[in-house]
Amino acid sequence: MRADARENRARVLAVARELFAERGLEVPMAAIARHAGVGVATLYRRFPTKEALVMEAFTEQFALCQATIEEALADPDPWRGLRTVIEKVCLLQATDRGFTAAFVASFPDMHSEVRDRTWLGFSALVQRAKDSGQLRADFSPHDLTLVLLANGGLAGVPVDVAVAASQRLVAYLLEAFRTGTNELPPPVPLSLDLVLR
Repeated sequence: MRADARENRARVLAVARELFAERGLEVPMAAIARHAGVGVATLYRRFPTKEALVMEAFTEQFALCQATIEEALADPDPWRGLRTVIEKVCLLQATDRGFTAAFVASFPDMHSEVRDRTWLGFSALVQRAKDSGQLRADFSPHDLTLVLLANGGLAGVPVDVAVAASQRLVAYLLEAFRTGTNELPPPVPLSLDLVLR
């Protein structure tokens, strides 16, 4: 790839990340091309579909999510591992609307294996925390969707306020997830796709 082509590609990805973080995945490809200072044809030559652009724009975040799960599974303290994952995922959601949408998106050629591995890892974290006696027995991995739906209500709030509010909300929720609190109604098998609605 020529130097100018590499620069165009890097600029498109940077602009896409910025616009997706700010507005979500609804940003039109033409707007991304315009903000990046390239023609729409150039954009489509590099990224033939929006899904391809989204996947490339969030590759680092997908890898970070997977690494966060793996680090949490390696943590000798199951509660700390689970807590860290929930805190990091909610912080990402509060600061980057596009990433959450990309992660839960059902694009046909997207990162389904990454999402599946992440979900299995999160389910294993939940079980480890339950087995250690630190996580309430009636917590379900599907409760992560409830957390993301609640935290998603911060979309559109200025980032510094969203981060502080997200940290407080997550702290409240984590306290409720610990053992020794009152019994909850039964868990609801919620799909992560609901976070997009």
